[in-house]
Parts: sequence; C-alpha cells; structure tokens
Amino acid sequence: MSNSTTLASKAHNRNLSIKSLSIKSLTLLGFGLVALPLVIALIFGASQVNTLAKKSASAITGITEILDQQQLLKSSQIKLERSAAQYLVLRDPALANSYNEQCKQILHLAQQLIAASQDQKLQLLVAEYAQTVTALIEQTMPEAVQKSPTDSTIIKPIQVKFSALNMTYEQITQRSGELNTLHITNIKQAAQAVRDIMIQSLVIIPISLLIAAVFIFLITSPLKVLTQSIFRLQQGHFDHEIKVTGSPEIQEIALALESMRTRLQALELQKSSFIRHISHELKTPLAAIREGTELLYDNSVGELNAEQQEISHIIKDSVFRLQKHIEDLLDFNIVLDSTSLQDSKLIQINEVVYQVIAEQKLAIKRKKLILNNKLSDIALFSNRKQVAVIIDNILSNAIKYSPDEGVIDISSALVDGHLQLFISDQGMGIAEGNKDKIFDAFYQGPPPEQNLIKGSGLGLTIVKELILRLNGDIEFLAAKSDQQGTKVKITLPRAFRQEESV
Repeated sequence: MSNSTTLASKAHNRNLSIKSLSIKSLTLLGFGLVALPLVIALIFGASQVNTLAKKSASAITGITEILDQQQLLKSSQIKLERSAAQYLVLRDPALANSYNEQCKQILHLAQQLIAASQDQKLQLLVAEYAQTVTALIEQTMPEAVQKSPTDSTIIKPIQVKFSALNMTYEQITQRSGELNTLHITNIKQAAQAVRDIMIQSLVIIPISLLIAAVFIFLITSPLKVLTQSIFRLQQGHFDHEIKVTGSPEIQEIALALESMRTRLQALELQKSSFIRHISHELKTPLAAIREGTELLYDNSVGELNAEQQEISHIIKDSVFRLQKHIEDLLDFNIVLDSTSLQDSKLIQINEVVYQVIAEQKLAIKRKKLILNNKLSDIALFSNRKQVAVIIDNILSNAIKYSPDEGVIDISSALVDGHLQLFISDQGMGIAEGNKDKIFDAFYQGPPPEQNLIKGSGLGLTIVKELILRLNGDIEFLAAKSDQQGTKVKITLPRAFRQEESV
C-alpha cells in the first residue's frame, strides 16, 4: 500500500513539475520530443537505404566484372581453338608463339576470374578450366607434334581437351548465372526488409502526434481555465476564486485576474450599497414632496389661480420624472448585484409579460394603445426579476415612442431550446447612426413627439447587461418597407414548452 502511494505521489510531483515549466520551455520540450523520434527514424531509414545502395552497387559491380571476364574468356577460347588448328596444319613457329600467348592470356583471365569471384564452386570450375588449358599447352608443344598432321593420336586428344574446355566453360556460365540470380534475390530481400522497416517506422508518426497532443493540452488547458474565469468576470460573477496551476506566465495572469476580481467585487459592493442608500434617502423626502404636490394640484388646501396651477403641474411632472430616475437607479443596482443572478427558477414567460403589461396599464390607456398578444406556452429556467426588468424596459420604450391609438405586437416562439420574444411598435424607429449607441450608459436618443421629458439613459444599458448575464441576446430587427417602427427580438436560453415541464 505504501509503495503504491509513493509511486502515485512521485507521478503527481512529476506532472506538477512539467506543468510548472514556462510556456517557452514547454514549447521547446514538446517540439524536441516530437522531433526526436522522427529524426531517429529518418537517420535509421537513411542508413538502411545507404547500406542497401552499397550492397546493390557492390553486387552489380561484381556481376558486371564477372560477366565481362567471361566474355573475354569465351572470345579468347575461340581464338585459341583457331590458332591451335592453324598451328597443327601449318607447323609454323610464329603460329606456335601466337598460340602460346593466347594460352597465357586465358590463364591470366582465369586467375582474374578466380580472384573476382567469392564462390568456391565457381573458383573450382575456373581452376579446372585453367588446368585444361595448361594440358592443351603441353599437348601442342613442338616436340609433341612431330608426327604427321593427319595422325589421329595428336588431333583427337586435342579435340577432346577443347570439348572438355567447352563443357567446363558452360558449367562456369551456369554457375555464374546461379550466382547472379542469388545476388538479385538477396537485393530484393534486402529492399523488402528496408521497405518493411520504413513501414514499421510509420508507427512513430502517431506516437509523435500523441506527444504533440499531450503538450498542446498542457499548454492550452490552463488557458481555457483562464478564459472561463474571464468569462465569469464578464458575466459579473465575482464570487469564484481564480486559481490556476500551470506555467509561471499562466500563474502570473491568474494572480492578476484574482487581484482584479477581488477589487471588482469590492467596488461592486460599494456601488450597490451607495445606490441602495442614496435611493432610499431620495425616495423618503420625494414621497412627501409628491404627496404635498398632489394636495396642492387637487386644490385640497385652497383654490389656486392659473399661474399657481401651472407651477404645481410643473412640480408634479418633475417629481414624477425624479421618481422614474430613482426607479432606474434601483434597476441598475440589480445589474450591479451579481448575487441576485444566482436565483434561477422555473418561470412562465406569459405570466411575466402579463404582469409587466398590468404595471403599464395606465400608460397604455392614456395613449389608447392596442396590444396584440401572440404568446406561446413557454417556460424557462431564469431569474424572474431580471426577466421582468428586461421586458418592462423594452415595453416602456415601445409605449413611449408609439403614436396615440397605435398598435404594439408581442409574440413568443421556441427555437432550439431558446425563447424568442418579439416586441414591435409603430413609433419613429431607430436611425442607423444611433444603433451602435443605444446601449451606452446615459445615452438618450431623440424624445418622441409631445413628450419632452427625457429618461435617464439607463434603460437599454440595464437590458443589455442583464441579457448578457443571462447568456441571452438582443437585436433590433429591420422594419418592413411599408411600415415604420421598432421591432426588438430578445433571446433567452434554457426554455421549453409548458407541457414539457409537467
């Protein structure tokens, strides 16, 4: 048990030591380990091919040399037979000298053939051939041919020797052919062996790819963890500690991100606390001011003249505007409060939309708007409060920019597990130059006609931030060519039809 624990700890320490290398060192080590097997295979294959080439060249040279000497031996033998016949007929001493020179040449060629060949059988045949030539020399010496040229005791033994010489030469040729065939077979076998070795060396390629994959994983896995941590920060989740094991560069980035996370978390808490306190402090006296203004405006404390009535109306509108700004600040505080995003539960989108419409009922009646609802029974896992804030802001803009007695269409659809909510109005629409600015904080577009009270410029900023944190999307679709207005498409994940949740 202790041995297995020790081995496991050693393997873990080795793994940590590899991960603790710098990215540069990991890259160089991985490149070296990938290239090393390939280089070894290349060198080994080159040496095998070089050996095969040398063997082939040596064999071809030996075969060519033996064949050349055989050809010379054959031509010399033919000349020897012709010279012997002429000498036996004419008995000319000059022909005897030529005959002797040819015999010496044949013996010299035989010695070269014996030296060139490494086959014992071929050497014995060539030696036998040389002995026959030597015997011919002895039988054709002048003192051995003093008899008549027609004497059969001289010519027949010489013919027998030449016949034996021809037979021996045929045996030499046959053996030489067998050796050539053997050399060619050996070369083919060697080539096949080299080919098999090269094919077996291909196994190194997947091994090298596996090594490369391991080092790619060692390099990229900490980067993926960092990417996920950055994405969580982007989504406003500051509660997860950022801790990554890896190379020194990765650890430095992780420490910097952790430091940034703790600072952002502290800043978020400060902002949330400040907005909550300032909103509360503003709402308390604002309620008293609004109540007093209502009493003045309704002539509850006495009749007002026309000028006083106008001033009361201005104060009432200003108080209403101030209250709307405070409510926007409270919604913006929801965006800053990342802890509230963790409260996801099953909600019915129809109920949320109807709730928002009910809260906007007075504004809808004031402008005599018509709402066309085409909502499907869709449920989703999300934060009800955030979804309500998103729909409320979009619907408020649709009501604000719609003309009197206009039409607002609200519909929903389920596409690939995502809720798609559409809200369209018949207002002035959004200019192309303003589409990139509408989500900027405190940006305010042109106000609608007969409504000079500006908003806080935080509504769409709040919508964009909440949708990003809910992993959703928002886009403004182009209106039809024969229509004017704005059509908003909101997409939220983790949705399904109502009957599927039962």
